[in-house]
Amino acid sequence: MIEIADPDAMRAWSRAERKSGRTIALVPTMGFLHEGHLRLIDRVRTRVDRVVVSIFVNPIQFGPTEDLGGYPRDLERDRAAALARGTDSLFLPTAEVMYPDPAVVRVVPGSLADHLCGAYRPGHLEGVLTVVMKLFNIVEPDLASFGRKDAQQAVAIQRMVADLNLPIEIDVAPTVREHDGLAMSSRNAYLSAAERRVAPALARGLDAAHEAFVGGERVVERLVAAVRAPIGAEPVLQLEYVEVVDPVSLAPVETAAAASIVAVAARLGSARLIDNIILGEGTGADPRVGQ
Repeated sequence: MIEIADPDAMRAWSRAERKSGRTIALVPTMGFLHEGHLRLIDRVRTRVDRVVVSIFVNPIQFGPTEDLGGYPRDLERDRAAALARGTDSLFLPTAEVMYPDPAVVRVVPGSLADHLCGAYRPGHLEGVLTVVMKLFNIVEPDLASFGRKDAQQAVAIQRMVADLNLPIEIDVAPTVREHDGLAMSSRNAYLSAAERRVAPALARGLDAAHEAFVGGERVVERLVAAVRAPIGAEPVLQLEYVEVVDPVSLAPVETAAAASIVAVAARLGSARLIDNIILGEGTGADPRVGQ
């Protein structure tokens, strides 16, 4: 596994591989790799010749009061994990090389940021799209893989690729969950033991909505209430939103349908947790560690 920090060197490596007839996949991450990240590597390794994993904690997607400075980092562990899963190139740029000057030109998500996390984290999705566009331009992959846990991000990246005619295939992988249903996230490291026991209430709420949908429920307010019930039973969970949205526009729907996204966000201690399901699938359709 080769490690590269300079964007020009990364592009040169990719172009040399492509000139030799090899295909390339990119798995963008902010590090502190968990099984969800590693399964993205597994997915793309079967489809391409070379896998690039980027590790970059992107400052422009964090708000002024958010956890940029405290975001969990463990580069040595990340190196070992990426190598063990067959990564060919680890791209490790710094903020100074990614943003040598203040970022003036950015990718604007438009109406895709009007709901879900976009309403609670102004500028976040713009920062995500901008850094992903930069990574695409640096690595020039044929394929890029993202987890479905960040559903708004995944939909926005797919739309950016389509709207800007980027020659990249976007793979969106099912959410990887702990044995009790909690969606894997680097920020789960913030949870205390007591908070960790409470956190699966989000998944239980989503499962309740899924069961109601499978039973014939299509009224959005009742599906939202099903999600809220187990979360409301845990006073330490501070619910931000529960929304049922269209899978393409991310706009709220009036009547739920198969493929509608049910998304939830809540704060628990110093962690902000997000999760979602696609109606008709539920959390049980996603791979769970230990099963």
